[in-house]
Amino acid sequence: MIRHNLNSRQNQLQSINRLLDIMDDLRAKCPWDKKQTLESLRHLTIEEVYELGDAILDGNMDEIKKELGDLLLHMVFYAKIGSETGDFDIGSVAESISDKLVERHPHIYGDFVAADEIAVKQNWEKLKLKEGKKSVLEGVPKSLPALVKASRIQEKVAGVGFDWNKVEEVKAKLDEELREFDMEVQSGNQQFMEEEFGDVLFSMINYARFLNINPENALEKTNKKFMRRFQFIESKATSEGKSISDLSLEEMEHYWQMAKKN
Repeated sequence: MIRHNLNSRQNQLQSINRLLDIMDDLRAKCPWDKKQTLESLRHLTIEEVYELGDAILDGNMDEIKKELGDLLLHMVFYAKIGSETGDFDIGSVAESISDKLVERHPHIYGDFVAADEIAVKQNWEKLKLKEGKKSVLEGVPKSLPALVKASRIQEKVAGVGFDWNKVEEVKAKLDEELREFDMEVQSGNQQFMEEEFGDVLFSMINYARFLNINPENALEKTNKKFMRRFQFIESKATSEGKSISDLSLEEMEHYWQMAKKN
Protein backbone atom coordinates (compact mmCIF):
# COMPACT_ATOMS: atom_id res chain seq x y z
CA MET A 1 0.00 0.00 0.00
CA ILE A 2 1.38 3.40 -1.01
CA ARG A 3 1.72 5.85 1.85
CA HIS A 4 1.60 9.51 0.91
CA ASN A 5 3.69 12.11 2.69
CA LEU A 6 1.23 14.04 4.82
CA ASN A 7 1.58 17.75 5.42
CA SER A 8 2.43 19.45 8.68
CA ARG A 9 -0.27 21.46 10.44
CA GLN A 10 1.23 24.67 9.05
CA ASN A 11 1.16 23.34 5.49
CA GLN A 12 -2.40 22.11 5.97
CA LEU A 13 -3.48 25.59 7.04
CA GLN A 14 -1.70 27.05 4.01
CA SER A 15 -3.63 24.66 1.77
CA ILE A 16 -6.92 25.69 3.37
CA ASN A 17 -5.96 29.35 2.92
CA ARG A 18 -5.21 28.69 -0.75
CA LEU A 19 -8.68 27.18 -1.18
CA LEU A 20 -10.25 30.23 0.48
CA ASP A 21 -8.34 32.52 -1.90
CA ILE A 22 -9.47 30.48 -4.91
CA MET A 23 -13.06 30.65 -3.67
CA ASP A 24 -12.77 34.45 -3.45
CA ASP A 25 -11.54 34.54 -7.06
CA LEU A 26 -14.27 32.23 -8.35
CA ARG A 27 -17.00 34.14 -6.58
CA ALA A 28 -15.74 37.41 -8.03
CA LYS A 29 -14.84 36.34 -11.58
CA CYS A 30 -16.59 33.10 -12.63
CA PRO A 31 -20.08 33.60 -14.16
CA TRP A 32 -21.33 30.25 -12.83
CA ASP A 33 -19.90 30.60 -9.33
CA LYS A 34 -21.21 34.16 -9.03
CA LYS A 35 -24.80 32.99 -9.62
CA GLN A 36 -24.86 30.23 -6.99
CA THR A 37 -26.97 30.46 -3.83
CA LEU A 38 -27.36 28.27 -0.76
CA GLU A 39 -30.43 26.74 -2.38
CA SER A 40 -28.83 26.10 -5.78
CA LEU A 41 -25.90 24.27 -4.16
CA ARG A 42 -28.08 22.10 -1.90
CA HIS A 43 -28.83 19.25 -4.33
CA LEU A 44 -25.23 19.23 -5.54
CA THR A 45 -24.00 18.83 -1.97
CA ILE A 46 -26.35 15.90 -1.39
CA GLU A 47 -25.00 14.28 -4.56
CA GLU A 48 -21.42 14.77 -3.35
CA VAL A 49 -22.25 13.10 -0.02
CA TYR A 50 -23.57 10.04 -1.84
CA GLU A 51 -20.48 9.92 -4.04
CA LEU A 52 -18.33 10.01 -0.92
CA GLY A 53 -20.41 7.20 0.52
CA ASP A 54 -19.81 5.09 -2.60
CA ALA A 55 -16.06 5.69 -2.39
CA ILE A 56 -16.02 4.68 1.28
CA LEU A 57 -17.91 1.44 0.62
CA ASP A 58 -15.54 0.69 -2.28
CA GLY A 59 -12.55 1.30 0.01
CA ASN A 60 -10.97 3.53 -2.63
CA MET A 61 -8.78 5.95 -0.69
CA ASP A 62 -7.89 8.11 -3.71
CA GLU A 63 -11.58 8.56 -4.52
CA ILE A 64 -12.35 9.26 -0.86
CA LYS A 65 -9.75 12.04 -0.91
CA LYS A 66 -11.24 13.51 -4.09
CA GLU A 67 -14.80 13.35 -2.79
CA LEU A 68 -13.77 14.89 0.53
CA GLY A 69 -12.22 17.70 -1.51
CA ASP A 70 -15.52 18.22 -3.33
CA LEU A 71 -17.38 18.37 -0.02
CA LEU A 72 -14.81 20.75 1.45
CA LEU A 73 -15.32 23.01 -1.55
CA HIS A 74 -19.05 23.08 -0.83
CA MET A 75 -18.45 23.98 2.82
CA VAL A 76 -16.17 26.82 1.78
CA PHE A 77 -18.70 27.91 -0.85
CA TYR A 78 -21.54 28.08 1.69
CA ALA A 79 -19.32 30.00 4.11
CA LYS A 80 -18.37 32.46 1.36
CA ILE A 81 -22.03 33.13 0.60
CA GLY A 82 -22.71 33.54 4.32
CA SER A 83 -19.90 36.09 4.61
CA GLU A 84 -21.42 38.11 1.78
CA THR A 85 -24.71 38.40 3.65
CA GLY A 86 -22.94 39.06 6.94
CA ASP A 87 -24.45 35.98 8.61
CA PHE A 88 -21.37 33.77 9.02
CA ASP A 89 -17.98 32.96 7.53
CA ILE A 90 -15.66 29.96 7.59
CA GLY A 91 -14.14 31.17 10.86
CA SER A 92 -17.44 31.50 12.70
CA VAL A 93 -18.53 28.13 11.30
CA ALA A 94 -15.37 26.51 12.70
CA GLU A 95 -15.77 28.31 16.04
CA SER A 96 -19.40 27.20 16.29
CA ILE A 97 -18.64 23.51 15.80
CA SER A 98 -15.60 23.75 18.08
CA ASP A 99 -17.72 25.27 20.86
CA LYS A 100 -20.34 22.56 20.43
CA LEU A 101 -17.76 19.77 20.52
CA VAL A 102 -16.28 21.12 23.76
CA GLU A 103 -19.73 21.47 25.33
CA ARG A 104 -20.84 18.01 24.19
CA HIS A 105 -17.66 16.32 25.48
CA PRO A 106 -17.60 17.13 29.21
CA HIS A 107 -15.82 13.80 29.75
CA ILE A 108 -12.88 15.35 27.88
CA TYR A 109 -13.18 19.05 28.68
CA GLY A 110 -15.10 18.87 31.97
CA ASP A 111 -15.62 16.72 35.02
CA PHE A 112 -18.18 14.24 33.64
CA VAL A 113 -16.99 10.62 33.79
CA ALA A 114 -17.99 8.38 30.87
CA ALA A 115 -17.23 4.70 31.34
CA ASP A 116 -17.94 3.72 27.74
CA GLU A 117 -19.38 4.76 24.38
CA ILE A 118 -22.96 4.18 25.54
CA ALA A 119 -22.54 6.65 28.41
CA VAL A 120 -21.14 9.22 25.98
CA LYS A 121 -24.14 8.88 23.65
CA GLN A 122 -26.67 9.05 26.48
CA ASN A 123 -25.08 12.17 27.93
CA TRP A 124 -24.90 13.70 24.45
CA GLU A 125 -28.70 13.48 24.10
CA LYS A 126 -29.28 14.83 27.61
CA LEU A 127 -27.05 17.81 26.85
CA LYS A 128 -29.02 18.55 23.67
CA LEU A 129 -32.26 18.65 25.68
CA LYS A 130 -30.65 21.07 28.14
CA GLU A 131 -29.79 23.30 25.19
CA GLY A 132 -33.50 23.89 24.60
CA LYS A 133 -34.60 21.10 22.28
CA LYS A 134 -38.10 19.90 23.15
CA SER A 135 -37.61 16.41 21.74
CA VAL A 136 -34.62 14.15 21.19
CA LEU A 137 -36.07 13.50 17.73
CA GLU A 138 -35.70 17.12 16.62
CA GLY A 139 -32.22 16.30 15.37
CA VAL A 140 -33.51 13.79 12.80
CA PRO A 141 -33.73 15.54 9.40
CA LYS A 142 -37.13 15.18 7.75
CA SER A 143 -35.61 14.63 4.32
CA LEU A 144 -33.47 11.63 5.31
CA PRO A 145 -34.13 8.42 3.35
CA ALA A 146 -36.50 6.21 5.36
CA LEU A 147 -33.90 3.53 6.10
CA VAL A 148 -31.37 6.01 7.46
CA LYS A 149 -34.10 7.90 9.31
CA ALA A 150 -35.25 4.74 11.10
CA SER A 151 -31.67 4.11 12.25
CA ARG A 152 -31.29 7.64 13.55
CA ILE A 153 -34.65 7.55 15.35
CA GLN A 154 -33.67 4.36 17.15
CA GLU A 155 -30.24 5.71 18.06
CA LYS A 156 -31.77 8.92 19.40
CA VAL A 157 -34.35 7.29 21.67
CA ALA A 158 -31.83 4.69 22.84
CA GLY A 159 -29.63 7.59 23.91
CA VAL A 160 -32.15 8.54 26.59
CA GLY A 161 -32.80 4.97 27.73
CA PHE A 162 -35.79 3.99 25.57
CA ASP A 163 -34.32 0.71 24.40
CA TRP A 164 -34.35 -3.05 24.77
CA ASN A 165 -32.12 -4.63 27.38
CA LYS A 166 -31.04 -7.72 25.43
CA VAL A 167 -30.56 -8.60 21.79
CA GLU A 168 -32.77 -11.66 22.34
CA GLU A 169 -35.68 -9.33 23.10
CA VAL A 170 -35.11 -7.49 19.84
CA LYS A 171 -35.04 -10.77 17.91
CA ALA A 172 -38.28 -11.86 19.59
CA LYS A 173 -39.91 -8.58 18.56
CA LEU A 174 -38.75 -9.09 14.98
CA ASP A 175 -40.22 -12.61 14.95
CA GLU A 176 -43.48 -11.20 16.32
CA GLU A 177 -43.64 -8.57 13.58
CA LEU A 178 -42.95 -11.21 10.92
CA ARG A 179 -45.84 -13.31 12.20
CA GLU A 180 -48.15 -10.29 12.14
CA PHE A 181 -47.03 -9.48 8.61
CA ASP A 182 -47.72 -13.06 7.47
CA MET A 183 -51.23 -12.83 8.95
CA GLU A 184 -51.95 -9.66 6.97
CA VAL A 185 -50.56 -11.23 3.79
CA GLN A 186 -53.04 -14.06 4.25
CA SER A 187 -55.87 -11.57 4.81
CA GLY A 188 -54.98 -9.74 1.59
CA ASN A 189 -55.56 -6.26 3.06
CA GLN A 190 -53.04 -4.11 1.19
CA GLN A 191 -53.04 -1.25 3.70
CA PHE A 192 -52.46 -3.51 6.71
CA MET A 193 -49.83 -5.47 4.78
CA GLU A 194 -47.91 -2.27 4.12
CA GLU A 195 -48.13 -1.17 7.75
CA GLU A 196 -46.90 -4.51 9.05
CA PHE A 197 -44.13 -4.64 6.45
CA GLY A 198 -42.98 -1.24 7.71
CA ASP A 199 -42.95 -2.65 11.25
CA VAL A 200 -40.84 -5.59 10.04
CA LEU A 201 -38.31 -3.25 8.41
CA PHE A 202 -38.18 -1.05 11.52
CA SER A 203 -37.57 -4.12 13.70
CA MET A 204 -34.93 -5.43 11.29
CA ILE A 205 -33.08 -2.12 11.51
CA ASN A 206 -33.28 -2.23 15.29
CA TYR A 207 -31.94 -5.79 15.30
CA ALA A 208 -29.07 -4.70 13.07
CA ARG A 209 -28.23 -1.93 15.54
CA PHE A 210 -27.91 -4.47 18.35
CA LEU A 211 -25.61 -6.56 16.16
CA ASN A 212 -23.47 -3.50 15.32
CA ILE A 213 -24.48 -3.68 11.66
CA ASN A 214 -25.13 -0.49 9.74
CA PRO A 215 -28.26 -1.39 7.73
CA GLU A 216 -27.68 1.29 5.08
CA ASN A 217 -24.15 0.06 4.41
CA ALA A 218 -25.24 -3.58 4.48
CA LEU A 219 -28.04 -3.02 1.96
CA GLU A 220 -25.86 -0.91 -0.32
CA LYS A 221 -23.16 -3.61 -0.34
CA THR A 222 -25.83 -6.13 -1.33
CA ASN A 223 -27.04 -3.76 -4.07
CA LYS A 224 -23.51 -3.52 -5.44
CA LYS A 225 -23.04 -7.28 -5.22
CA PHE A 226 -26.30 -7.94 -7.07
CA MET A 227 -25.41 -5.42 -9.78
CA ARG A 228 -21.99 -7.01 -10.33
CA ARG A 229 -23.50 -10.47 -10.67
CA PHE A 230 -26.33 -9.35 -12.95
CA GLN A 231 -23.90 -7.43 -15.18
CA PHE A 232 -21.84 -10.63 -15.38
CA ILE A 233 -24.93 -12.39 -16.77
CA GLU A 234 -25.39 -9.55 -19.28
CA SER A 235 -21.76 -9.83 -20.40
CA LYS A 236 -22.17 -13.58 -20.92
CA ALA A 237 -25.27 -13.00 -23.00
CA THR A 238 -23.43 -10.41 -25.09
CA SER A 239 -20.50 -12.80 -25.63
CA GLU A 240 -22.99 -15.29 -27.11
CA GLY A 241 -24.48 -12.65 -29.38
CA LYS A 242 -27.70 -12.51 -27.38
CA SER A 243 -29.69 -10.00 -25.40
CA ILE A 244 -30.18 -10.89 -21.77
CA SER A 245 -33.90 -11.21 -22.45
CA ASP A 246 -33.05 -14.03 -24.88
CA LEU A 247 -31.62 -16.17 -22.08
CA SER A 248 -33.81 -18.73 -20.39
CA LEU A 249 -34.25 -18.60 -16.63
CA GLU A 250 -32.12 -21.75 -16.39
CA GLU A 251 -29.31 -20.08 -18.35
CA MET A 252 -29.52 -16.98 -16.17
CA GLU A 253 -29.31 -19.11 -13.02
CA HIS A 254 -26.29 -20.95 -14.46
CA TYR A 255 -24.45 -17.68 -15.09
CA TRP A 256 -25.57 -16.33 -11.72
CA GLN A 257 -23.87 -19.24 -9.99
CA MET A 258 -20.76 -18.60 -12.10
CA ALA A 259 -20.81 -14.97 -11.00
CA LYS A 260 -21.03 -16.00 -7.35
CA LYS A 261 -17.96 -18.23 -7.75
CA ASN A 262 -16.07 -15.44 -9.50
